[in-house]
Amino acid sequence: MAINRPYGGPAELPSVVPVFPLDGALLLPRCQLPLNIFEPRYLAMIDDALKGERVIGIIQPVPALVTTANPALQAVGCLGRITEFAESGDGRYLITLTGIARFHLAEEVAATTPYRQAGLDFSRFEDDFTANVGAEAVDRSRLLKTLAAYLDANRLEADWESIKDAPNEALVNALAMMSPFGAREKQALLEAATLSDRAEMLIAVTEMALARGGDGDTEAPLQ
Repeated sequence: MAINRPYGGPAELPSVVPVFPLDGALLLPRCQLPLNIFEPRYLAMIDDALKGERVIGIIQPVPALVTTANPALQAVGCLGRITEFAESGDGRYLITLTGIARFHLAEEVAATTPYRQAGLDFSRFEDDFTANVGAEAVDRSRLLKTLAAYLDANRLEADWESIKDAPNEALVNALAMMSPFGAREKQALLEAATLSDRAEMLIAVTEMALARGGDGDTEAPLQ
């Protein structure tokens, strides 16, 4: 999805941004992540983000520490920009983040805000700022064959016309974000070095789910 404020590289982004720990959440560049915000500290985070560059880092907590108040965070997350915002009327915010680029968590900073903030390092992921890098290397036919087998095994349907028309980057990243797999798999999909690596990983975890006769981890994260 195109955004009104495109970013050409890390130099155009703030040096410190709010980070939002979300277990099982996956955001990828140029994809959209809808969120239902209700905790007071994160309502404050959205208020502050809207006053500035409107960017938030989505990152998973370390699985073993997810229940602690301030869990340790994974090394890699994805920065998103608030591209849709609505008030629910009952104290919640309904927002959509559009992914900008992945980041390495460089340093969490001491903050007076109720939410956490960190400095980010984009040096490993500068290709994320350019659409469709490496898209030609994706094995599209194998990906679609695996998707069809998964849908058939779980008696699900898909809009094949839209899938057929989707470019490789949008297809791979959308399927990764919509996949029913758990936090560990989502983190691996996030950290995949290239788009074709992500497609191969998505094929592999889907084939493993099919071999087990299951449908993956279908427990959706509370967002």
